[in-house]
Amino acid sequence: MRPAWLAVAALLVAYLVWRRRRLEPAMLVGGALAALAAGAYGLGLFALPNLDTVLKDVGSTLGTWTYLLVGVLCFLESGAFVGLIVPGETAIVIGGFVAGQGHIDVILVIAIAWFAAVAGDLVSFALGRRLGREFLVEHGGKVQITEERIHQVERFYDRHGGKAVFLGRWVGLVRAVSPFLAGSSGMPLRRFLPYDVLAAGGMVTLFALLGFVFWHSLDKVLALARKGLLALGITIALVVGIVWAVQWLRRPQNRARLAAWLAAHERTPLLGLAIRGGRAAARRLERPARFAWDRLTPGELGLELTTLLAVAAVGSFVFFGYVIVLDPVTRLTAGDLRGVHWSAALQAPWLTDVAKAVTLLGTLPVAGGALALAAAVLAWRGRRLEALALLGGLVLTYTGVHVTKALMERPRPLAPLVHATGFAYPSGHSAYSVCWVAVAAALRHAFPALAVRAGLLVAGIAIAVAVGLTRIYLRVHWFSDVAGGWGLAVACFSLAGIVALVAGYLRESRDAGALSAR
Repeated sequence: MRPAWLAVAALLVAYLVWRRRRLEPAMLVGGALAALAAGAYGLGLFALPNLDTVLKDVGSTLGTWTYLLVGVLCFLESGAFVGLIVPGETAIVIGGFVAGQGHIDVILVIAIAWFAAVAGDLVSFALGRRLGREFLVEHGGKVQITEERIHQVERFYDRHGGKAVFLGRWVGLVRAVSPFLAGSSGMPLRRFLPYDVLAAGGMVTLFALLGFVFWHSLDKVLALARKGLLALGITIALVVGIVWAVQWLRRPQNRARLAAWLAAHERTPLLGLAIRGGRAAARRLERPARFAWDRLTPGELGLELTTLLAVAAVGSFVFFGYVIVLDPVTRLTAGDLRGVHWSAALQAPWLTDVAKAVTLLGTLPVAGGALALAAAVLAWRGRRLEALALLGGLVLTYTGVHVTKALMERPRPLAPLVHATGFAYPSGHSAYSVCWVAVAAALRHAFPALAVRAGLLVAGIAIAVAVGLTRIYLRVHWFSDVAGGWGLAVACFSLAGIVALVAGYLRESRDAGALSAR
C-alpha cells in the first residue's frame, strides 16, 4: 500500500466534487480516471516499472545509440512537455554513466544533450509565442488562470525574465514549462536565448560529469541529483517568496491592510492563536533576525564579511583536508591517479609547449608582479587598505607554501616534462595563480559596469584553473598538490581581506564618532 498515492487520489476526488459545476465534462472524466488510477496504484493493485532502472538497462545495452536516447529525451523534456513526467536529468546522468563505462564519449554526450535541450526550449518558446496567450485566455479559466494572472506572468517575465529562465532550468517541473511561459509572455528571443544556453550548458555538464565520474554507483548519483534539485527548487521558491514579501510590505497601504486583517482575526479561535503565537515568536526572533539580515546584506560588516569568511572556510577545508589525507606522503588520492592517466592520454608536443607557456602565469615573478602593480594602483587611488590586503595575502601565501612543503616533504610525480625542484605539496604555481583572482576582485571599483567586473573575475579564475591543469599535465604536481595550493591561497587572501575590511569599518566608525562629537 502506498499512502501518498491514496492521499493524491482523495485530494483529486475532493477537488472534482468541489469544482463539479465549473469543470467541463472532459475535465471531470479525465480527473475521475486519474483519481481511479492513483487509488488503484496506492492500493497496490498494479506496479509501475522503475524508470531509472529501465533507463539504466537501456543505456547499458544501447552503446553508441545512447547518444540518440539522451538527445531525444532532452529535446522532448521541454519541447513536448515530457519533462512533466520524465525528468531530463536522469537521461543526462545515464549518458554520463555509459560514457564512464567506456562505451561512448562524455564530451559528445554533453554537446548533444546541450544542443537538444536548447532546441527543445526553442520549440517550446515558439509554441508559447504562437499559441500561448490566446490558448491561455481561451482555456485558462478552466484551471483558474484568469486574465489578471496572465498579466502578472507577463509583468514578471518583463522584469525578471532572464533570472526566471536561468533558475527555471534547474527546477524539475518548472523546466518543462518555463520556455513556453517566456514565449507566451512576449519575452524577446534575444533576451531568452543567452540565459537559456548558459543554464542548459551548466545543468547538462554537471549531470553528465556526475554520471561519468561516479558510474560505479549510479543509483546513489541519481538519488543525490534529485535531492539536490529538490533542495535547489525549495531554496529558489523561498528566496522568491521572501523577495516578493519584502517588496509587498514596502508599500504603506499593504502594511496597513495586513495590520487591519491581523487585528480583525486576532480573536478568532484558530487564526487568533496562530497570530498571537506568531507575534510572540517575532519578538523573540527580532534580534537574531536583525543580526542575520545585517550579515547577509551589503554594507558595513555585512555580506562582504560573510562572503570572505565562507571563502576562507572552504579554502582552509581543502588545504587542511589534504594535509590530513596525504599522511603518509606516498598516499595517492583518486584524483591524483586520474590526473596521471589524463596527462598520459593528452600527451602531444604542441600541447606541451602551450602548457609550458601558460604555467609561467603561476610563477611568483609574473603573478606576484601583477599583484604588486595592482596594489600600487590601488594605493595611488587612495585605497591603501585594499592594497595592503593584496600584499598581505601574497606574503601569507608565500610563507604558507614554503612552510608546508618543508613539513610535508611530499615527493613529486615521476618522469616530469619540465625540470622542477623541491617538494610537491602544495603547488606554489597554483597558489600564486590565485593572485590573478585577487587582483580582479580588488580592482572591481575601477570598473562600474557589472559585465566588466564579472568578465575580469571569470578571467582571473580561468587563469588560475589553467595554471593548475598545466602543473598536472607537465607531471610536476599531483592533483592534490594543485587543489591544496588553491585552497591555501584562497584562505590566505580571504583572511587578509577580512582584516582589511574590519580595519576599514573601525576607522570609519572612529571618524564618524569624532564628527558627531564636534
